[in-house]
Amino acid sequence: MNDMSPVQTNNLEAFWMPFSANRQFKQAPRMFVGAKDMHYVTADGRQVLDGTAGLWCVNAGHCRPKITEAIQKQAAELDYAPAFQMGHPKAFELASRLVSIAPPGLDHVFYTNSGSESVDTALKIALAYQRVRGEGGRFRLIGRERGYHGVNFGGISVGGIVGNRKMFGTLLTGVDHMRHTHDPARNPYPQGETEHGAELADDLLRIAQLHDPSTIAAVIVEPVAGSTGVLPPPKGYLKRLREICDQHGILLIFDEVITGYGRLGAAFAADHFDVVPDIIVTAKGLTNGVIPMGAVFVRDTIYQAFMQGPEHMIEFAHGYTYSGNPIASAAALATLETYKEEGLFERAKALTPVWAEAIHSLKGARHVIDIRTIGLIGAVELEPIAGQPTKRAFAAFVKAYEKGLLIRTTGDIIALSPPLIIEESQIGEIVDTLKSVLASLD
Repeated sequence: MNDMSPVQTNNLEAFWMPFSANRQFKQAPRMFVGAKDMHYVTADGRQVLDGTAGLWCVNAGHCRPKITEAIQKQAAELDYAPAFQMGHPKAFELASRLVSIAPPGLDHVFYTNSGSESVDTALKIALAYQRVRGEGGRFRLIGRERGYHGVNFGGISVGGIVGNRKMFGTLLTGVDHMRHTHDPARNPYPQGETEHGAELADDLLRIAQLHDPSTIAAVIVEPVAGSTGVLPPPKGYLKRLREICDQHGILLIFDEVITGYGRLGAAFAADHFDVVPDIIVTAKGLTNGVIPMGAVFVRDTIYQAFMQGPEHMIEFAHGYTYSGNPIASAAALATLETYKEEGLFERAKALTPVWAEAIHSLKGARHVIDIRTIGLIGAVELEPIAGQPTKRAFAAFVKAYEKGLLIRTTGDIIALSPPLIIEESQIGEIVDTLKSVLASLD
């Protein structure tokens, strides 16, 4: 086909789909054409219950009026404004609203457009901060095995998911990884934080002794590891990481792209676990998934360290064309308003025991070898088919979709994270559908 040939609108080949089995999908497409509240609508008119909040992001449910109206109004009033050396009111209003719900001391926000960009921004802030305060020898970044921090080069470098790393060469240098906390033998079928494993935080001390702590700029962890299959932290683990970082002058970064904005029944996992990091990485639920946007929260001490030198000079050479985009800012403000007006963070907290009991009722179902829940997140781990990893869970995904339920799979793990507006009856519907799906699997 030459460049001037007409493109057929029903040709599925033009779109190289992300994190997808492209050939399988294009043989039997699963298309959504509408959505409202807890449900998607398929191309053939079926209702599909959203068990994953889209992709961990639609925390307030779909097509909420306040958010839709805010986007429409903003698009007609001010569609775009540059963020470099210029501003618009809503970006500043949003930042003020965000820091008002952030843990104490996290008083400044840097805007991005995704979780991946938020992670790379946080890593750059950490490295630059150590340099501007006279600690330029701190260049190392420490992640964790099985960690997921997006797909940019910084994120996959500190991340610990092999499939996301193996194709892309040497990645960033000066990166090391702590041990993961998954220990099903000692912590089977956990509800909330696990009982055993707090001592695994001391693996940071091993790495610090190996490299010398004075070379480490920052540690980044998900408070609850999400995309690897929902791994709640051991009791005391995050507090111990905080202690070690304080002891050795290391910044602690929480990746809350999934846990931020109510998923655990609080604004942030930092609130839920009562551990305040130096930087919090967010995106997804910030705008209810409607418009791409991320926000990185930083301590005032970090921000002030950059506010030195001549006032006309740029303090931090980083940013994006769409940082603080007007329409995204309007969407985020309306999203925060929706969370507040409907008490969705409190609702998630109240539903947590109901959710846990329901998902754990799948214990004993066919192929199930572990179940993990925390907040409104759940994981049902399946025994893999010998020699065919991921195939059983993918079959569950397809069968669930056919039965009117959207789930997410990672490896042989079913991950669940419904919108916070979910009703108890819909929790029951998720469980009943999964029971039927699991019973039908080979």
